[in-house]
Amino acid sequence: MRVVLVGSPRERERLRRAISASGLEVVDEAPTLDAARALGVAADAFVVAHAVHEDDALPDPESLTARELDVLRLLAEGLPNKAIAARLGISDQTVKFHVASIGGKLSARNRTDAVRLAIRRGLIEI
Repeated sequence: MRVVLVGSPRERERLRRAISASGLEVVDEAPTLDAARALGVAADAFVVAHAVHEDDALPDPESLTARELDVLRLLAEGLPNKAIAARLGISDQTVKFHVASIGGKLSARNRTDAVRLAIRRGLIEI
């Protein structure tokens, strides 16, 4: 997939490092979305950086367990707790526990926010 990186020079550098092994091809860069659109390059997507604030600090990569990451990936697919439980062979109460733990570790307001934060922080891919 061909992409254009959008953001400040520092944010674009962070994005380049984050996507280096993703298979995305960076075809150009721009400071703003309007500037990126004006480039007129053939790209499949614009990857827009967000400023990293202290409240967006990355969690310790070891802070989410492997099972929590499994649950998080299925949350990103939009599955409800019972479907996640069935896929993983665990009880829906265990899923509920994992969702609460994920939310706490990511400081998420709800399950949708947890998925959004996880994607922004590079913990999961969609």
